[in-house]
Amino acid sequence: QVQLVESGGGLVQPGGSLRLSCAASGHTSSVYDMGWFRRRPAREREFVARFRPTDNSTTYGTSDMRGRFTISRENAKGALYLQMIDLKPEDTAIYYCAATRSIGGAWSYWGQGTQVTVSS
Repeated sequence: QVQLVESGGGLVQPGGSLRLSCAASGHTSSVYDMGWFRRRPAREREFVARFRPTDNSTTYGTSDMRGRFTISRENAKGALYLQMIDLKPEDTAIYYCAATRSIGGAWSYWGQGTQVTVSS
């Protein structure tokens, strides 16, 4: 089994920045793609970003996310990060870390989430 634990959420003013972290533990050799999702209030869960370790490629859910968010991974630590800048109130959400068991596979592992609130 794999455990994912997010951290780094909190309250930030509009225009501010946050860096989310996801620590992976357990059978991490079975982890392939890692990514971030979010669930905004009264919205469906949405894809934010993915990191693929085989070629270090990244994918973002929207062009707006690509412009303000940066996903990165520290393989030695099994850690995943999401740097977010120029945060907007509409970025308020619970952010979840997720991982797959194969390249391009289903998101099988999920963390509990970390709350990000953007408000003045």
